[in-house]
Amino acid sequence: MTQRLPPSLTPLDTALAALLSGLEPLAPVELPLSEAAGCIAAGTPLLAAHPHHDIAAADGWALCANDLVGASSYSPLPLTQPPAWVEAGDAMPAGCDCVLDADAVDASGPLVQVLAEGVPGQGVRRGGSDIAKRTPAGAEGQPVVAADLLLARIAGLDKLGVRRPRVRIVNVPGATATMHMIAGIARAAGLDVKTYETGARDAASIADALDTSSCDLILTLGGSGVGRGDAAVAALAQRGHVIAHGLALQPGRTAAVAKLGKVPVVALPGSPDHALAAWLALVLPLVDRLSARRPRRQVSLPLARKIASSVGIAEIALLAREHRAWMPLAVGEWPLQAIAGADSWLLIPATDEGFAAGVPVDAYLMRE
Repeated sequence: MTQRLPPSLTPLDTALAALLSGLEPLAPVELPLSEAAGCIAAGTPLLAAHPHHDIAAADGWALCANDLVGASSYSPLPLTQPPAWVEAGDAMPAGCDCVLDADAVDASGPLVQVLAEGVPGQGVRRGGSDIAKRTPAGAEGQPVVAADLLLARIAGLDKLGVRRPRVRIVNVPGATATMHMIAGIARAAGLDVKTYETGARDAASIADALDTSSCDLILTLGGSGVGRGDAAVAALAQRGHVIAHGLALQPGRTAAVAKLGKVPVVALPGSPDHALAAWLALVLPLVDRLSARRPRRQVSLPLARKIASSVGIAEIALLAREHRAWMPLAVGEWPLQAIAGADSWLLIPATDEGFAAGVPVDAYLMRE
């Protein structure tokens, strides 16, 4: 049987609007710091100042800089009392604002002498210098990064408030490599990922895997075409409402979107390039809505060469950064090496014919 495309294609904007309709951000949850990386910060606490007070940043002698003016090896400054010795991390003694190295003080004779001047703050970590008072533990609506976790640990926190969508990925036999790619991307984006392998490609087996009880989003991998073994869309029709099958999106034309109750579903094609394109165009907006994520960062650079696109279908271009410009790697069909080498991606609306060389375009980064 010759495979054919669906007779009509649903505009990308129409399909996405239907998926997002009625979809609300998830309630924040508290996760251990080890699990919060990549999740979207939500309801983050305000941290106390750290250090709480001035501490020594190095081992040495704690002194007051104003008392040491003029001290040198040629003109030693005698002290009536020996200075306090501090180790790195010790609280600074009252009245002291600098720490001198061990050889800057001569304590070998009956009278302790200072052999160098000091500067206020020398060898000292000021109170609040690492973390200012009321600093938020992560930027609200942004991914939790390693620096956020560092501040939280230093401040003594063991959990952070985040939004972490739960995604169930149902793999239809034949798309295992693509499933692992999408699951890896989803985990890197901070999602709670559960995968399920169907035993067969028939609609009944796929429908049995469409469990909405413990997830906020379902993705199916493979079986979304119109061949004899493509049954994912039939399974979705059995369990819920199919919004569209066949999208005006390239790559990703055979993707489908549906809802099972209130849970959105995206049927991703089994081919890696088509699945990734549908992830970027359809799944990321769903994840951002569920996470209450702030708008993703775009980088504007001129195109190194023109991009031609067909009117009537949205296309995604893969770009690489070269010499302060975006170099198009692939449009329409993506070789695997183009996916591996891409630094960013650009959605070309269905109303556009592309972009001329030298025109600045705002591209989304593949890895933030």
